[in-house]
Amino acid sequence: MPQYAILIYEKELPGGVDDIPPEVMAANLAVGDQIAAMGARVVHEQGLQPVAQGRTIHKGGLVTDGPFLETKEVIAGFFVVEAKDLDTAVAIGKLLPIMDGAVEVRPLFEG
Repeated sequence: MPQYAILIYEKELPGGVDDIPPEVMAANLAVGDQIAAMGARVVHEQGLQPVAQGRTIHKGGLVTDGPFLETKEVIAGFFVVEAKDLDTAVAIGKLLPIMDGAVEVRPLFEG
């Protein structure tokens, strides 16, 4: 079954995960059962630490603090799901609560 990355973009919260409203966190946790009911499967899911904890490696090996792109929104977390097609993966992405950002769905190369 094809796999899709579902990338969650949000404004970075000062307290990170601790600042996510409880109703948003509850909605995120409830998505797993809905995904299974759609005949899809979560292969992996992960939240990301604040962008200040990250490093970017540039051409030539220069390492800088923070993200590659400076934007108001950051990648807050991601899922990899197996779904029958892109429409199903988009439907899964629509299940996720969005506070101020967006959700991006991208097919993964099969190998």
